Amino acid sequence: MTSTVDPTIDPARATRGSSRLRALTFLRGTEFTLIVLSVVGFVALASTTGGNLLTGPTLTAVFQYLAVPILVGLAQMAVLAVGQMNLSVGVVTGFTAMVAAWLMVHIGLPAPLAVIAAVLLGGAIGLANGLLVVLTRINGFIVTLATMTVIDGLRYGVNGTGTFQNYSSGLVSLGQASLIGVPTVFILALLVAGAVAVFFRRAALGRQLLASGGNPLAARLSGISNDRAIVVAHVLSGLLAGVAGIVVVALSGSVNASIGDDLLLPSFAAPIIGGVALTGGVVAVLGTCLAAFIVRLVDVAQAQYSIDQSWVDLIVGGVVLGAVLVTQVRTGSREGRRR
Repeated sequence: MTSTVDPTIDPARATRGSSRLRALTFLRGTEFTLIVLSVVGFVALASTTGGNLLTGPTLTAVFQYLAVPILVGLAQMAVLAVGQMNLSVGVVTGFTAMVAAWLMVHIGLPAPLAVIAAVLLGGAIGLANGLLVVLTRINGFIVTLATMTVIDGLRYGVNGTGTFQNYSSGLVSLGQASLIGVPTVFILALLVAGAVAVFFRRAALGRQLLASGGNPLAARLSGISNDRAIVVAHVLSGLLAGVAGIVVVALSGSVNASIGDDLLLPSFAAPIIGGVALTGGVVAVLGTCLAAFIVRLVDVAQAQYSIDQSWVDLIVGGVVLGAVLVTQVRTGSREGRRR
């Protein structure tokens, strides 16, 4: 059997057409919109604060404390990819941070071992969440709501309202350090985001998670285990929350039981605003990072203008709701065109 090439088709023209199509798709996409909003928001905030945002210490603080929202957003994105939710992301982040500090302060464990133990603890909690979802057939929303409550009690049970401090000075110094002017914790968050992007784009297991989230029936008929996909997604979410916990320890210099209480909304805001579908099958690593940056700008504006925190939560919550509604409308339009 031989193949023939249509001589009337110009390969160069076809390539240019494909490139234009990709460029047009990007310009119409959520990520380009978020890039524009990020630039406009940053410029507006810098100009209205008299350039204070552009000073070295302020810029460093902005990107230092952007690392945790990025990581918790990615942790939530991992379970949204399979159509699940993880309400325990914030408390797992706080709990792993407390355990890492406790291991260093009271057990005397070296910082590298405490870091590894805390990240593995996050993965173990994720494994428990995934197995509970699979074995009980209860929606992850309910399961993680229960584990969130249990872990919340454990956080206060470990040390009450006391504070862990005076742990590894090297870890704290690393959290405050910069590389060519860029905070090391922010670089770490970007490296983790890049690894997550490669996992979902290139790794067979990552593609299976997306297939399972997008169409569980088709995935099962293709030989993909939906149960395994759910467990893997929750484990990945727990590991990422554990990494976020370590960043908290490195940035704070002291840790108490309240750490993580304010991370649930940002964990949903970043991926949902970034373009991740609640129904599963879609990830948007770049969009999640950009959305986390926008939410961080809102926090900076709150501090600069002394805005009541309740108004900030109202704005972020409204944006998340709007993003969900827009996603639903787009999904309905696509389904209508297919029919």
